[in-house]
Amino acid sequence: MRIPTLAASFAAAAFAVPVVAAPVLMSGDWAKDACAQWNEDPVLTGKLVESGWMKNDKGRGFKVMQVYRSDCGDKPTAEMRISLKDGKAMCVYGGGVETASLDAGADYVMKATTARWLEMGKGEYGPMAAMMFGRLGFEGPKLEAMGNMGPFSNFLLLVGKVPSDSGACPAK
Repeated sequence: MRIPTLAASFAAAAFAVPVVAAPVLMSGDWAKDACAQWNEDPVLTGKLVESGWMKNDKGRGFKVMQVYRSDCGDKPTAEMRISLKDGKAMCVYGGGVETASLDAGADYVMKATTARWLEMGKGEYGPMAAMMFGRLGFEGPKLEAMGNMGPFSNFLLLVGKVPSDSGACPAK
């Protein structure tokens, strides 16, 4: 029988990696991670400038996107703000909802059940099908959104790229 030495125990402890829980899907912490992921996506950062989407910020210097899981409540739980930085559509804030008054001509609110968000995050269907079949609730400038379905698909795929816990609802 082998008895571990103090040095062996110390070495094992020194290399142990703490397990960090993934943030709750559509929470402020999730939005922070989604914001970072947005900034790594060349379609979101580039195509939304090329299409003119970024120009429609109502002179505020940013657009707001709020999201939530409809089976967890009826109000947005996460927010991302997108600004033009160095010629790119960059996420400059990801966190809890801070913008109390949205501009329906520039800003977006999206909702879906947890199961639907996860399906969209896996790329099982895109935004057009999601909206046509009522799987994704949407408020905001619809014509603008229709002209940006390609980049918008990449936004939905962020749900699948950002590690999250979908078993709990975000705190309100």
